[in-house]
Amino acid sequence: MTREKLEDLAANTRVGFTLKRGNAWHYRVGDPNSARNHFEGAVPMESALELFAWDAVRCELFVKAPEGFTPPPVEIEPGVFVDNPAGEYLLVPGRQAVMHNGTGTVFGVFMGGYDIHQYRDWLLQRVSNLLDDQLAIGSCGTLKLGAQAWVSVEVPENITTPEGVVFRPNLLACTSHDGSLATTFKRVVTNVVCDNTLAAGLGEVGQQLKIKHSRYSHLRLNEARDALALVYTIADDFAAEVAALTRLDVSDKAWSAFIEAHSPLVDEKGKEKTGRSLTMATNERESLTQLWNHDNRVSPWHGTAFGVLQAVNTYTHHIQTVRNSPRPERNMSNAITGKTDALDKATVSELMKVLAE
Repeated sequence: MTREKLEDLAANTRVGFTLKRGNAWHYRVGDPNSARNHFEGAVPMESALELFAWDAVRCELFVKAPEGFTPPPVEIEPGVFVDNPAGEYLLVPGRQAVMHNGTGTVFGVFMGGYDIHQYRDWLLQRVSNLLDDQLAIGSCGTLKLGAQAWVSVEVPENITTPEGVVFRPNLLACTSHDGSLATTFKRVVTNVVCDNTLAAGLGEVGQQLKIKHSRYSHLRLNEARDALALVYTIADDFAAEVAALTRLDVSDKAWSAFIEAHSPLVDEKGKEKTGRSLTMATNERESLTQLWNHDNRVSPWHGTAFGVLQAVNTYTHHIQTVRNSPRPERNMSNAITGKTDALDKATVSELMKVLAE
């Protein structure tokens, strides 16, 4: 990663509770950005507000007329026409562009009814209404030049399960200006030992609250209470998942069968892979097996279903090739878009099929 990308990443994130979770991987001793953006306790509200001290704004959308085309006159009042004031550019009715008012970055083009959820309002002011003596901002930041943003609401203390899994339950509030995300409040878990995000629960019901970017969108009081309730259900639910998965034995034979299913050396038609596809599958197999047998982020749960989940999740977070973005940005984007939850659920589902055979 270039120094510029590293500096951008540090400038666009805030990391709290570092005494409990450690510093972010992009922390650098002596770097003023790192010192300013890392906090031993909760992220102060003023620091989070500084991060979101800009607006997404609506802009009229114009297209350039083709060469030789003369734009028709514009009626400025009944019966009064003037030449098109935009010259060779034509207004696109019923559409709006959404733009960063500081950098000029255009996030996307939308129908007229698209409602902008400003980060200060939806991710700080409204989230602050959910905070109490036991909850505070644990991290926040922007991704993709400001197109996506998140705020994590956390409890101050780590939780350790009887199986030795140290984790931090948190409510992840996220939204976007590029249409990629509804405003979402969802339960996630951070595994402290490897700084991985895990699905807080492998069930489908009651895991998140979504609010669309429509002109009638707003967070109602009862929905705020529902979001707050999500935080307090995470720890028990995740601990129960860990207990269940660690009680489920995975033999060496079952592990080999899982690897065959998860990283096959043949394609969907049963034909042997070659070239880059073969190299990628082989490298993934070797990395997963190394994690399973020897890596302290996974090996303490060797021989259990939780160990399988940890191996795949850790491989995806820390080893799998990342293209077109810094790894931590990709990891955070996966967390807020739901790709991490989908990965964890798919891993367990795949393992259960193998164990049932």
